[in-house]
Amino acid sequence: MAAKPAIVLVHGFWGGAAHWAKVVPELRRRGFGSLHAVENPLTSLADDAERTRTMVRQIDGPVVLVGHSYGGAVITEAGDLPNVTGLVYVAAFAPDAGESPGQISQERPPAAFENIAPDSDGYLWVKQDKYHESFAQDLPEEEAFVMAVTQKAPLASAFGDTVTAPAWRVKPSWYQVSTGDRMIHPDNERRMAARMDARKVIELDASHASLASQPVAVTDLIEEAATASA
Repeated sequence: MAAKPAIVLVHGFWGGAAHWAKVVPELRRRGFGSLHAVENPLTSLADDAERTRTMVRQIDGPVVLVGHSYGGAVITEAGDLPNVTGLVYVAAFAPDAGESPGQISQERPPAAFENIAPDSDGYLWVKQDKYHESFAQDLPEEEAFVMAVTQKAPLASAFGDTVTAPAWRVKPSWYQVSTGDRMIHPDNERRMAARMDARKVIELDASHASLASQPVAVTDLIEEAATASA
């Protein structure tokens, strides 16, 4: 039996690597021994993709890249490395060449778009008192409040950074749609999943924070991708 591939988890806007806190132990229980979570600076797509590539280059053997939210744009840009064997999108952006997360959002604005606000230094924040209802309405209020207080804001300019050569055009991909997503319109998620001709698409009755509210189902998809692309 082939060894399980390494899993590299890539977070999105308004959160860090710790957003994978429930998926990581679930993967470990299933025998995945090489687990990694990138902590991206969220300063530009180029910076974040290079940070992700740097981690992937340290790993011997096959790697499955998993991206949540804007992390999907990152794995789309960084997934061209030869040892990347599969891509998993968790309620995530999957831009095409010349396309940005901001452009996708403007075409079909999500329900909570107005709850994102810039500060005086050029960073974008989800308003703290709106984080629960916007990002994680299916999590307990206290858990969502911690996420709101500890959110990692991106530079607003990163939202407009465009993908160059989308890895999903050449690498097998899997996609999880959150039907209750208020940060990326669910129909945008469905459109991106269909466009990439994902090997499997699952829909979860979940918020944008499906990786925290439904970690078992998300891990099921990651495991399926890892098995298929090993």
